[in-house]
Amino acid sequence: MLLVGRQTARTCQTLHRRAFLQVGGSTALGLSWADLLRARPPGTSGHTPGAAKAVILLWLWGGPSQLDTFDPKPNAALEYRGPFGTIPTRIPGGRFTELFPQLAAVSNHLAVVRTLTTQSTDHGIAGTIGLTGSGAGGTGLDGKPLGGSPRPALGSVVAKARTVGRRADAANLHPFFVVGGKLHQGKKAIIGEGGGPLGAAFDPFRLVYDPATGTKVPALQLPPDLTPERMTDRAALLTGMGRLESRAQELGAAGAFDEYRTRALAMLTRPDAAALFDVSKEPAALADRYGRTRFGQSCLLARRLVEGGVPFVQVNWSDHVEAEEDAGDGGWDHHYRNFQIMQDRHAGWLDQSFSSLITDLRERGLLGSTLVVAVGEFGRDPKVNDKAGREHWPGCYSAVLAGGGVAGGRTVGTSDARAARPADTPLTPADLNATVQHLVGLTSEQLTGLGLTPVGRVIEELF
Repeated sequence: MLLVGRQTARTCQTLHRRAFLQVGGSTALGLSWADLLRARPPGTSGHTPGAAKAVILLWLWGGPSQLDTFDPKPNAALEYRGPFGTIPTRIPGGRFTELFPQLAAVSNHLAVVRTLTTQSTDHGIAGTIGLTGSGAGGTGLDGKPLGGSPRPALGSVVAKARTVGRRADAANLHPFFVVGGKLHQGKKAIIGEGGGPLGAAFDPFRLVYDPATGTKVPALQLPPDLTPERMTDRAALLTGMGRLESRAQELGAAGAFDEYRTRALAMLTRPDAAALFDVSKEPAALADRYGRTRFGQSCLLARRLVEGGVPFVQVNWSDHVEAEEDAGDGGWDHHYRNFQIMQDRHAGWLDQSFSSLITDLRERGLLGSTLVVAVGEFGRDPKVNDKAGREHWPGCYSAVLAGGGVAGGRTVGTSDARAARPADTPLTPADLNATVQHLVGLTSEQLTGLGLTPVGRVIEELF
């Protein structure tokens, strides 16, 4: 079912968004998108950028434990390794926690980065760094002010680039979608979720999947006395949408609002476009394979969107709260009952949904052109606390990538004996973001030309 109506966004913790560098068919640079795809950043070892025509970012808000997911330490003391065993994978010498058998089975398509580090234990700062390559409010990787406006979200950058030369049947689809509620730090929205200097036209178009009612479209919310059925022509529809004063204020400039609204209206009035949002059109067996959870069906929705021509889809785990009193904040911030929540809920949900997404993309011939990235804002303390949980830990954590030009069946970096620090190959969120940029065909030269300081290095070990 697809619902167009009022939606109260519910998120667990705070998040930010990852942003990045902008470019694209920039007339200021005189470059076409084809030029960008042919470009190659200095220092890359023969890998051709532009393999990824779409990106799906699985944002695991709250910070999953590296030891209890993809970097287990079976030889560490119990108070570090935790109670879970490990299982072999299809990665030479690589093991996952026993809670991820389905991902282990498709691990020949996965690349695991085990040595990410960040510079803050604050969800807001670390998340903004992870999603934008710089801190909230124009801060650097250490959280200190740099001045200037926040960088645009990575999804906004890809959206800006990919609006040039888009498929005709995707022209009326917004180029950047977020599936899930807005990310918050307390009651404050996270900086970096939008287009920033690229403008509000490249803010994400948000969908929220509700297991009880289907996909909801908060941005297309109409006043109670106005329904699509009552709007008999485009002028009336524009008038009705124009009454959404709160959305206009949120988007800022009138010009940006008009452009955003035009896309929204096109999606509302085109049955074929709106149908992309309706996961009930998928075979029941496939929906079952993804899992009948909010996260599982959100991953299925993400696949529908990229298959329909959307260049960037971000799936926020933070909106995944089946029973708030049982699941804590709904995210991965497991200060207490980490092992119970992992075993009963989160590990199984992620294992089923992520592995099904990889398999589904591969079966449809889309994995080679779709980059999938699963990561949170930091990791968890290697030492188990007195509440059977783990505290925030910025010193070492993992990301998993697949498709889009990434070579599967490998790990990048080795952590120390307790997964507390990188033993080699320390990498940052800026490096991960630079790699995503590279895979979609963006280069540092174009970023500099657009007034954005390139940060991070391309992780060549992934290719």
